[in-house]
Amino acid sequence: MILKEKLMRFMYGRYGVDSLGKCLLGIGIAAAVVTWFSDARIFPLLSWACIIYTYFRMFSKNIYKRSAENQAYLRKTYKLRCFFARQKNMLIQRKTHHIYKCPSCKQKIRIPRGKGRIEIRCPKCGTTFIKNS
Repeated sequence: MILKEKLMRFMYGRYGVDSLGKCLLGIGIAAAVVTWFSDARIFPLLSWACIIYTYFRMFSKNIYKRSAENQAYLRKTYKLRCFFARQKNMLIQRKTHHIYKCPSCKQKIRIPRGKGRIEIRCPKCGTTFIKNS
């Protein structure tokens, strides 16, 4: 309990961990793993640089600057993060639904599984087609 309180007191007023820090730490660990299988000298340097910069950011007292760095990172990776979130959502939905594309307008249509052979009407263009559910 005392160690936890000391750590909390030490971290008071410091920035801590954020999305950019997690990403940098992941890149550093991945570069360290690649180092085991490669003779290239860039991977150990990249690994140490990422890990050291992660800890520098985590213990920094310049909260506004670290926050601005994180916001810039989040802005630049927004589309990529949204793409992976959509893919994850599609994988979750595939357990309970079929997802078909309309043959004429390519609109995605979600149909519940287990309804047998059904006629599907596209809500966008009104085209009807028959698929298994």
